[in-house]
This record gives sequence, C-alpha cells and structure tokens, in this order.
Amino acid sequence: MKIIKQFSLLVLLMFSIVTAKAQTALEKTVADWERAKTYTKEYLDAMPEGSFSLKPTPQMRSFADQFFHLADANYAFASTATDEKSPVAMGSLEKGTDKSKATVTKDVLASYDFVIAGIKKMSAEKLSEKVKLFGKFEMTREDALNKCFEHQTHHRGQGTVYIRLAGATPPAEKLF
Repeated sequence: MKIIKQFSLLVLLMFSIVTAKAQTALEKTVADWERAKTYTKEYLDAMPEGSFSLKPTPQMRSFADQFFHLADANYAFASTATDEKSPVAMGSLEKGTDKSKATVTKDVLASYDFVIAGIKKMSAEKLSEKVKLFGKFEMTREDALNKCFEHQTHHRGQGTVYIRLAGATPPAEKLF
C-alpha cells in the first residue's frame, strides 16, 4: 500500500510539473506577442504619414498593404490556433480602401490584441491539440501560433526597407 501511495504521489508531482511548464509556455507566448505588438507599433510610428502608399517596386505591396497583410494573417492563423472566431474576413483588411496611417495602425494593433486575447483564453493542454491550418497543414495549435509569429516577424522586417526608402529611420531591434 505504501508503494502505491508513493507511486501516486510521484505521478501527481510529475503531472504538476508538466502543467506548470505548459502554463509557463503560455505566459511566455503572451509576453512574446505583447513585445511583437509594441515593436510593430514602433514600425508604424516610424513611417511618415505620407509614405504609407510607398511601393519599392510596382509589383510589391504598399507599406500599408504590407502591414494589412500581416494583420489579416494574424487573424487567420490565430483563429485556427485558438478557436476564436476572427472578426475580419480573410484578406479583407488588405483589400480595404482606407490606407491612412491612423487606420492601418488601429487595425494592425487590433490584430495583435485578437491573438493575445485568444492565447490568454487557452489552456496549457490545448497547445498540443492538432489543427489543420488553412484546411491543409496539420500541426499543433502551438505550432500554428509559432508559424503566425514567424509570419508577422517576416513582414514587419520587410517594413525596414520601406521606412529607409521613405527617408526615415526604422526602430532598433527588440529581441527582449
């Protein structure tokens, strides 16, 4: 009987450690997204108002569309990862007509709020559940959030070139 109690206690302890570790992963994910939101706002703030329509080449997106694309994807990835219904249709922000600095900033930051709120509602166990991203890529919810983070980082980084072409200075790196 003593061995069964000790074994039960060991199992309970191991479960507690795994749960605490997963909760820490959720908290870290939220902190990373909050940092990314702040960093993205710095990019939007750095771009002069009159340069949101800037396109480095005719084939490329404008600065506004680059960040609307980032926001559209934040909604799409995160809605799958968190099971929260996206308040915007896929690609609708980029297809919009108001490309002003105020609108882009408001809509892009709202996409980060959506991601962060969705993550905060998740349980640690939910991170390991499988989902189909865009109906074809099977992965865990955590992997979907990681892909989303990678995507927004990529497009925000592209904004550096746009800001430099506009004669402004992009924000310093914000890894921590």
